[in-house]
Amino acid sequence: MKTTSVLPPKHNHDFHLDNTEGERRTRLVVALTLVMMVVEIATGLWTQSMALLADGWHMGTHAAALTIALVAYFVARRHARNPAFTFGTGKVSVLGGFTSAIVLAGVALMMIVESGQRLVSPVTIQFNEAIFVAVIGLAVNLVSAYLLHGGKPGHGEGHGHHHHDHNLRAAYMHVIADALTSVLAIIALLTGKALGWVWMDPTMGIVGGLVILHWSASLLKDTGGILLDADVASETLDKVRQAIEADENSRVIDLHVWKVGPSERAAILHVAADTPKHSDHYRQILLSQAGARHVTVEIHPAEVE
Repeated sequence: MKTTSVLPPKHNHDFHLDNTEGERRTRLVVALTLVMMVVEIATGLWTQSMALLADGWHMGTHAAALTIALVAYFVARRHARNPAFTFGTGKVSVLGGFTSAIVLAGVALMMIVESGQRLVSPVTIQFNEAIFVAVIGLAVNLVSAYLLHGGKPGHGEGHGHHHHDHNLRAAYMHVIADALTSVLAIIALLTGKALGWVWMDPTMGIVGGLVILHWSASLLKDTGGILLDADVASETLDKVRQAIEADENSRVIDLHVWKVGPSERAAILHVAADTPKHSDHYRQILLSQAGARHVTVEIHPAEVE
């Protein structure tokens, strides 16, 4: 058996995503969120608005989740060169995103339960004051979302970092969830004031909770797969097999490709061949078809198939 470890020149195991700008913007959003949280909770208690109170507590838990994001950035940066981490600290930001997703799900469930109780036992709401504060909360959420998206949604480097940085994605999802609850609170308060539909306030709380629960489930699925070293999509693995087996002399015995960071992949490949290609040939296939940079190739005689 011939075993070849195939690594690119000057290879290292630092696969963390350096997003200093994302960290700075997250700190600013935490400060904005904490201030608005205090204002909304105080006003929600005063006006008896469930939608506004839910939005305030929602912002508080999001402030905690955003703090988790800041801690994740700090740990990833501080231990980026620590040899104790086999593949570096790339998964720290993923862990931060996973933790934030759990917090997000908890918030959604609390909103649904509390709103259900308000449907059963309605209270009098001071609509004018609640609407005013809800509009301010929405403005703060939109500014926060703009900051976390790099100031240029959908364009440039900020968009690329946002796509791969699960930590930043979780933070962004939290403020978008806040914006959603603010919009629903405003709708509920306006219809309640105009039509006397007091039940709209807790109903919108339930709707918002269900939407946020769906978002958190999506983030948990994405980050959980990376944390558990799940293989990449079967379509990607099929492309690698097809590229390798295009040479009739080579057959894939075993293949695993997984993420070791937000955007970095590793791979282990076992190939059976009597006259194998150079190991660099297989490395290039894994790099081009699966984006794997840390690759180990084992080449076996064809009879082991």
